[in-house]
This record gives sequence, C-alpha cells and structure tokens, in this order.
Amino acid sequence: MTERGSVAEQSTHETQDGGQSRSERRGFFSRIMLFLRQVVDEIRKVVTPTREELLKMTGVVLVFVIIVIAVVFVLDWLFGQGASFLFGGQESV
Repeated sequence: MTERGSVAEQSTHETQDGGQSRSERRGFFSRIMLFLRQVVDEIRKVVTPTREELLKMTGVVLVFVIIVIAVVFVLDWLFGQGASFLFGGQESV
C-alpha cells in the first residue's frame, strides 16, 4: 500500500464538516495532479510477466479461442440444417 493509501481510503477521509468534500475545494489543476499521481501509483503496481508466463497465457487464450470457434461453427451448422429442414431449402450440404 502506498503512503497516501488507496483511493477508497482517501474518499472516506475526503468528507469534512459542512458536507463539502476536499475534491470540491481543490482547484482544477490540483485535481488533475491528484489524478495523475493516482495513475502513476497504479502503474507501479503492474507486474510484467516472465517469458514463460507470457507464452503460457498466450497458449491458454489461443486454445480458448479455438474452442469458441468450434462451438460457434457447430451451432451455425446445426441451425443451418434446422432452417433447411424447416423451410425446405437446399438438400443437406
């Protein structure tokens, strides 16, 4: 966790007496700088995968895509056969 804490923790501390939050009292550029600091904090949390992890994850995605393509192909073929049967189109292909 960073020194400033998470965004959720900050938002719970923003409300002051009188119901006006800190973000309403901050200037336009101050809010932009706060946003940019939070973006940089989140980017620092990103972990780059190793080559092994990257290859493994790529393989998993490719296998999943191939499975989905096969399922869609089978469903398309089945619905096409059903439509041909119902509407008397061409003979089965």
